[in-house]
Amino acid sequence: MGGKSATKAGYFDKLKGLLEEYKSIFIVTVDNVSSQQMHEIRQSLRGEGVVLMGKNTMVRRALKTFIGDFPEYDRLLPFVKGNVGFVFTNGDLKETREKILSNRIAAPARAGAIAPADVYVPAGNTGMEPGKTSFFQALGVPTKIARGTIEITTDLKLVEANTKVGASEATLLNMLNISPFTFGMGIAQIYDQGQTFDSSVLDIEESQLLKAFTSSIATIATISLALNYPTLPSVMHSVVNSYKNAISVALELETYEWEAIHEIKDRIAHPENYAAAAAAPAAAAASEDAPAAAAKEESEEEEDDDMGFGLFD
Repeated sequence: MGGKSATKAGYFDKLKGLLEEYKSIFIVTVDNVSSQQMHEIRQSLRGEGVVLMGKNTMVRRALKTFIGDFPEYDRLLPFVKGNVGFVFTNGDLKETREKILSNRIAAPARAGAIAPADVYVPAGNTGMEPGKTSFFQALGVPTKIARGTIEITTDLKLVEANTKVGASEATLLNMLNISPFTFGMGIAQIYDQGQTFDSSVLDIEESQLLKAFTSSIATIATISLALNYPTLPSVMHSVVNSYKNAISVALELETYEWEAIHEIKDRIAHPENYAAAAAAPAAAAASEDAPAAAAKEESEEEEDDDMGFGLFD
């Protein structure tokens, strides 16, 4: 009895130490993961992370004893179910995820197992004798006899994803030496500095975040302006709009003027002065283009005179 208590106390201390040392935790699924795979994953994470397994009841009990001092650990409890474990790390989350998921081994189909993805039987010669044709026909696999062996004529989806593999389908896949499944660690959830999220969040690029942020800022500014309720995103728009209104008032009232508005009023009162100034650069540009246009026209005329032939053609 004392040995069990000491083991449990040791596990509690180890878990608490890891929680204090590492800021990020991968909650990983370990269904069908062999001890050799576990060893290889531990080796690949050496220096960057620590793998910790344990009975769910003991893990939950340990976390509950820590929640009083660290309330954020309560977010881990809902995910401590099934065949799971922890990978603690302070490294880059994307790189750690790649190392966790990269170690996978191919496995044959087993009757009753849930297919994680669609399973296809590829077209091609099976090398099997014609006597087994009826087995293929029973499963709806299109075949023909070629050079004394069974040949599958077209690719066929044999098993749908997330459905159970039937006994006949499993037998056929094994006969064809097809191992459609792979087993290794999966990632159920990621805990990082008090927050939990799905691993797909790591696939979001910085450009996507900036685009979403910019769109949100624009939406807030639009709503704020419509409600006439000032917020930080709308302040600049409000200032610009107010300045436009001040310009409109200044243009209507002769007595209301400041230095920056003087030129605008003068343009409105004497447009001919500014029209002449604007016409000069346009005329200069036209005069620069004229020689080039003339040269091009002369070149085209010479080509027309030659009719496409040389002097001695």
